[in-house]
Amino acid sequence: MNSCLLRAFVLGLALAGCPGASAQALPELGDVSQATFSPLQERRLGESIMREVRADRAYYDEPEATDYVASMGGRLAAQSTGTRQEFDFFLLNDSQINAFALPGGFIGVNVGLILAAQSESEVAGVMAHEISHVTQRHIARMIAQQGSGTVATLASIAAAILLSRVSPDAAQAAFVFGQAAAVQSQLNFTRENEREADRIGLSLLEKAGYDPRGMVAFFERLQRATRAYDSAAPSYLRTHPLNFERIADIQSRLQNLGYRQIPDSVEFHLIRARLRAELLPPREAIAFFEASLAERKFLSEGSSHYGLALSSLRANDVERARRELAAAARQLPANPVLETLACRVARAAGPPGAAFACYREALKTYPNYRALLYDYADALVEGRDPRAALALVEARLPPTGGDERLYRLQARSYAALGRPLAQHRAQAEAYARLGAYGAAVEQLRIGLKTGDGDFYELSGAEARLRELTRLDLDARRDAKLQ
Repeated sequence: MNSCLLRAFVLGLALAGCPGASAQALPELGDVSQATFSPLQERRLGESIMREVRADRAYYDEPEATDYVASMGGRLAAQSTGTRQEFDFFLLNDSQINAFALPGGFIGVNVGLILAAQSESEVAGVMAHEISHVTQRHIARMIAQQGSGTVATLASIAAAILLSRVSPDAAQAAFVFGQAAAVQSQLNFTRENEREADRIGLSLLEKAGYDPRGMVAFFERLQRATRAYDSAAPSYLRTHPLNFERIADIQSRLQNLGYRQIPDSVEFHLIRARLRAELLPPREAIAFFEASLAERKFLSEGSSHYGLALSSLRANDVERARRELAAAARQLPANPVLETLACRVARAAGPPGAAFACYREALKTYPNYRALLYDYADALVEGRDPRAALALVEARLPPTGGDERLYRLQARSYAALGRPLAQHRAQAEAYARLGAYGAAVEQLRIGLKTGDGDFYELSGAEARLRELTRLDLDARRDAKLQ
């Protein structure tokens, strides 16, 4: 997240000076001067912050990588006992080695953390640590400990505590604006909770089937990096203070666990290769994977071929992409990541019918894989078959809730069919899933002015407009407007 956005969160000020940010800060939290800060209040604060996170350019909504991280996080969180905490996992396109927990169970992971890890259990160890901060209610306890009856002060201090974990700049901004003593006290409290998060995290790792030694291996490597980087230490160490005592404590707990080797999943290596192939310029990515294969410096040879195939496709070298993908498929078991790239290669090579057949067959095996579904619907719209795209999307949309991207694909399908009211209503639902209720209201108003739709469609749109207007008013009431 950019420093302007972070400083705005910390101070609870209007975000007008931050590109892409709305002019609202933190929600009114109610009277939290008592000894508790409820899960509902935590979630409301987290949702308010997440509306701005999603609008930030660093937010990385790539379905394959996000689903992988969410699957790992869900597997770990499922091992936690005595909590019904809802979790949402997301990625940031940031090369710094970092991860952090926000109020209400929102957990962010920097791409740089996944690329720096040398095993899947190392990534899982960091995520288990962050999950434990949430399940042990460290955030709520820090806020309740402040015991302030002034909502504005409490909200700004809470944001400083939480977002200093994302960037050291956040705490400095709080100091500059006169919150130094209170924030430092709360940051010290956070450091005292690190050991508890380590202990609970180790338990989650073991129960979820990961190697608990991954946590200490990662911390030890970061600690060695501290000596190399000096003041420019990896951001995870600056936002998650680490010392020899913490590492020794983790090692002591590991002595009571029997050793067993835990292999990495195929998906771990493929997603790492995918992130590198997508985020580097195509020619740089090709050079990286060519060198890793030539020098045999890789964690997984098949995944390096996959990365080279994806990089070649991005460089419009379809034939090389096909060859490298075939090499990857010879070394790796069948999985949806390879199938998705195979269909993308078929789509790039043409004709459309071959790609459609590829997607249909792949979805038979992996019917819930989001990337395949999105790609197929997109290909159908581009291939001038919006009715088939609409049928595909609507078959996956539940009666309530739903996926923001599915609604956007639904809107594109309706636009291609010349149905503007339905198009704008679908776009409104996409915005609503992001918490952007004002934009959703505007979409419905535009749709109702088109003169499209029958009596039932108009009635449904008007009812939904009233509902979204109420949600927008509630969100504005929750926000601290300047």
